[in-house]
Amino acid sequence: MVKLLLAEDHELSRDLLARRLERHGYEVIAVADGREAIRAARKHQPDLILMDLEMPVMDGNAAIRYLKNDLHTFRIPVIVLSAHVSVENVTKAMAAGCHAYEAKPVVLSRLVERIEEAIKAKPE
Repeated sequence: MVKLLLAEDHELSRDLLARRLERHGYEVIAVADGREAIRAARKHQPDLILMDLEMPVMDGNAAIRYLKNDLHTFRIPVIVLSAHVSVENVTKAMAAGCHAYEAKPVVLSRLVERIEEAIKAKPE
């Protein structure tokens, strides 16, 4: 079973997306901020991380940069999920090391495609 880490600070959005992904056969570990995402990524070694950008404690871009510079997590693909889709935000997230950028509200079929593509392309 593919293991996903979902970092989203909005509880209702996090729970809804986690349930929808679980119905598609994914195991989902859900956390509320970037610092929790780093801890969970190191502990659970997910196949992929779904990361919101605007979160308390540590934002998504900072968490992505940390994850991509950590020997234990740098190979884990990250897909950003954000309502902010300006060129600047996308460029910043890509520079931090994300694999893909999906706009909110999430279109589940498209997100599942992105997840599968990222997992297939994941370096060993």
